[in-house]
Amino acid sequence: MSTLPIEDEDNGEAAGAPVFARLGPDESAYFNRELSWLQFNQRVLAEAQNEAYPLLERLRFLSISGSNLDEFMMIRVAGLVGQAQRDIARPSIDGLTPTQQLAAIRDMLAELSTRQQHIWRTLRDALAGADIHIADEQRVKPAAHKWLKGFFLNEILPIITPQALDPAHPFPFVQNEGMGLLFTLTRDGDKEQLIEMVLIPSALPRFVRVPDEVTGAGMGAGAVAGGALYISIASLIQRYASALFPGFTIQGDGLFRVLRDSDIEIEEEAEDLVRTFRSAIQRRRRGQVIQLELEEDFDPAAEAVLLEQLGVHEAAVIKTDGMIGIDGLAEIASEDRPDLKFDAYSPRFPERIREHDGDAFSAIREKDIIIHHPYESFEVVVDFIRQAAADPDVVAIKQTLYRAGSQSAVIGALIEAAEAGKSVTAVVELKARFDEEQNLKWASKLERAGVQVIYGFTDWKTHAKVAMVVRREGTSFRTYCHFGTGNYHPVTAKIYTDLSFFTADPKLGRDAAKMFNFVTGYVEPHALERIHIAPIDLRAEIYRRIDVEIANAAAGRPAAIWMKCNQLTDEGVIDRLYTASNAGVMIELMVRGICCLRPGVAGLSENIRVKSIIGRFLEHSRIYAFANGHAMPSAHAAVFISSADLMGRNLDRRVEALIPILNRTVHDQVLQQVLLANMLDSEQSWWCNADGSYSRVATDGKPFNCHRYFMTNPSLSGRGGALEAGAVPKLSLRRGRSA
Repeated sequence: MSTLPIEDEDNGEAAGAPVFARLGPDESAYFNRELSWLQFNQRVLAEAQNEAYPLLERLRFLSISGSNLDEFMMIRVAGLVGQAQRDIARPSIDGLTPTQQLAAIRDMLAELSTRQQHIWRTLRDALAGADIHIADEQRVKPAAHKWLKGFFLNEILPIITPQALDPAHPFPFVQNEGMGLLFTLTRDGDKEQLIEMVLIPSALPRFVRVPDEVTGAGMGAGAVAGGALYISIASLIQRYASALFPGFTIQGDGLFRVLRDSDIEIEEEAEDLVRTFRSAIQRRRRGQVIQLELEEDFDPAAEAVLLEQLGVHEAAVIKTDGMIGIDGLAEIASEDRPDLKFDAYSPRFPERIREHDGDAFSAIREKDIIIHHPYESFEVVVDFIRQAAADPDVVAIKQTLYRAGSQSAVIGALIEAAEAGKSVTAVVELKARFDEEQNLKWASKLERAGVQVIYGFTDWKTHAKVAMVVRREGTSFRTYCHFGTGNYHPVTAKIYTDLSFFTADPKLGRDAAKMFNFVTGYVEPHALERIHIAPIDLRAEIYRRIDVEIANAAAGRPAAIWMKCNQLTDEGVIDRLYTASNAGVMIELMVRGICCLRPGVAGLSENIRVKSIIGRFLEHSRIYAFANGHAMPSAHAAVFISSADLMGRNLDRRVEALIPILNRTVHDQVLQQVLLANMLDSEQSWWCNADGSYSRVATDGKPFNCHRYFMTNPSLSGRGGALEAGAVPKLSLRRGRSA
């Protein structure tokens, strides 16, 4: 797979006419999942070079690229390493064995690492120009030096522990994502040489910020000027290490970082899921070392000790002449400099709810509502649960919780409801990767409050985002539902674009109840009226809708498919889309991350275009639309929102929900506002080319930014002021390589 250098990625020159290329004899009809993911991270990294963005936002994108790569190593690469070690040769969708994939991944990782360091050096210089200084390799003025030394002696020295590496001292355990320093020392008395390790406690921040009153003091010649002054903890220890090793001469030092296998596997016959997960979380911290990062000039003797003691093969070692642990730059990106960040944005509260004096049930009862996050406030979702908790007519609340975050108002509302005597059921997913520990804490807190906590299936994750409230109204009961494309997470709701659908449709309410009974009691739902559920019939419905478009194309009727998701990796879905393309169905795919479908290949996919949007917000909503015999977009299109991406795991090994949008107003909002605006975005979009590379969308007129469009215009159910005034181009769809 070829990768464009950054100079070409930014100029959009490759985004002219569609790429039509027949597959060669050694080319696969599919892209490799892992390499496609690395291509996605190339696009994230490109945003760190986007000079249209404020400086600290570019730094934030650089840190995101670092955390993305860490997770990729700890999960995806760790899995491939495990397969290779067990001599498992099962090929990927594109025919590569685990060993072949690892070789290709290592090459791309080396390129990505080099590019990250180049961008970091550029941003570091730009930050200095903006009076934000990182003093890791620079002298500081005397006042800052005095403060830093005092901070080291009083705050750092008491909590770090040097340990000699010799037969008398067992090699210390280095935790996942752990960082440490190795010092090569000579004892002044007898000139004996030692190697000492200092592990950096994970509780410490990655950077120390010198107080403003210190940096504003007098200057020393050649020292860092005033303004914000940061130094990494590692550099601080290196700078004042002589205080840690009195009586020794420091010959050299080097920083290292460890990444371990962090996947959790649970046996199906686990008797106690909670106890099993607590044990698995502990094991994860001690997983096999997958990657060892070292400074470029790391002492060879010290490196040999690390490799031997950690059991690391040389292929897993990455050396850098720049910063280790790029993800840590998020701390500097949070610097309080509004002039170097995106303009502050406050989401609007839905006018529909305001019109009913904040009564969510009254507004939903009048007609269905769609909320577009983060442009419209997530508080409306929290208020829905809070109102249910306080309403004496509400008798039951049921909710799925996949990721709720560490500060969750939704959890608090559920606890209030249980304490008020309502029947509350929470499906807490323990298998939400990297949130397992937090979810265990929430589960315990909910149980103590009297909530009926369910952990779902042992071998399937419950990924659907559903809440239902049963309310007594007169002599009967009415069910109110919330269906989401994103998690009930107050932090991600501010940066992820997602949809919240509220309805009192009795058929959707009955289906939601059946879905909960499926998760809580293994009662497989029958006679579903509206919803399609994975792993039962969601895949079949997607297939059926694609087949309808194929039949319409064969009959000469309009045939089109518009899909927006985060990942597209399922071979069955891809093959169905290839068949549809060959039948003449016009297919527009908006896939933010991994895409294994190869677009623009004659005889295979010439009627398929794939674009990826990377911008201020993380595109996260899943929307699936089918022309249904009428030119798109139209009121006759079949439109669905979903919690599911088009991946085998979502379709076959998770509980997911596919929700039809039947209300005319909501249908038009989802199709002709959200989906169409994403399709027409040109400022933040990338085309996927037939060779797997990506190139920025070229703009032949006024550029269109879908994030800015929704920020500056009342969207969906919202009203209120915009960040900036100005005409927005009329949304119209044209078939071409640029929007």
